[in-house]
Amino acid sequence: MKKIKIMNKMRKKNNVKIPLTVPIRSQEDYIQNYMQATLESGKLFLFAGDQKIEHLNKDFYGKGISSDDADPKHLFEIASKARIGSFATHLGLIARYADDYRDVNYVVKLNSRTNLVSPKYVDPVSLPLHSVEDVVQFQKNSGLSIVGVGYTIYLGSQFESEMLTQAAQVVLQAHQNGLLAILWIYPRGKSVQAEADADIIAGAAGVGVCLGADFVKVNPPNAKTGLQRAKLLKQATDAAGNTGVVCAGGKSKDAKNFLKELYEQIHIGGTRGCAIGRNIHQKNLSDAVTFCKSVAAIVVDGLSFEKASKMLK
Repeated sequence: MKKIKIMNKMRKKNNVKIPLTVPIRSQEDYIQNYMQATLESGKLFLFAGDQKIEHLNKDFYGKGISSDDADPKHLFEIASKARIGSFATHLGLIARYADDYRDVNYVVKLNSRTNLVSPKYVDPVSLPLHSVEDVVQFQKNSGLSIVGVGYTIYLGSQFESEMLTQAAQVVLQAHQNGLLAILWIYPRGKSVQAEADADIIAGAAGVGVCLGADFVKVNPPNAKTGLQRAKLLKQATDAAGNTGVVCAGGKSKDAKNFLKELYEQIHIGGTRGCAIGRNIHQKNLSDAVTFCKSVAAIVVDGLSFEKASKMLK
């Protein structure tokens, strides 16, 4: 009983909503991981680096992409030098590089698929590469700061039931071990006519909270302007309840326009951060670090778009 009272005080002090799936023995670890991942802000700035499987090499080499990005080391250099909350990528990549980047908070992406098979022909399915148990053991052996795990679900796929079941177990097992659980949820498949429809995106966010996720990553709804997308996002953040919604960054775009949309997503759409990949790592190291500083100013510090955009200079 005494331990429960202590943990309740710690929870209130740090304003962390601890799911009941986190046992007493793991609550201190959960709070610590939550605070580290969100830079003590409750808002998630996730550097998403899982595209080396998802999109193969086309996101890392070519026109408009810094030559730095051809080397996987670039991802870790950014994660180490930039002001991010955590870096999400696959366990194998972490194992190859993270020994030299021990100051980074890692989120291990547990499943993945390539984009070689188009959803027009076969409904997408993403099966586990590793289990939560693998991650926990890896963390113990490596001593790395692993704050959470991530998992992708393709709603509308004929295989969605299998992915939903796996994701539910991932969330439960992550919480049992004091780790955060972040779900990537994308409506996709031959039955899905409009992947970016606001109602479907809100549905995906609602699935995230039903599975118990701490954060759910979705694509922003389709609209003509960033402001309209932000307004449509409110439906998704309402549907997600106390699960935080973060938007995918998508393809590279003008940095200033990106920051404006991010500010609107948070302050109009009600999102609790962002998950950015290409808009960060396709830049050279210096520009990537500067851009992350501006993003963190909006997400973590709550600064205005005007103040954050001045940091780009």
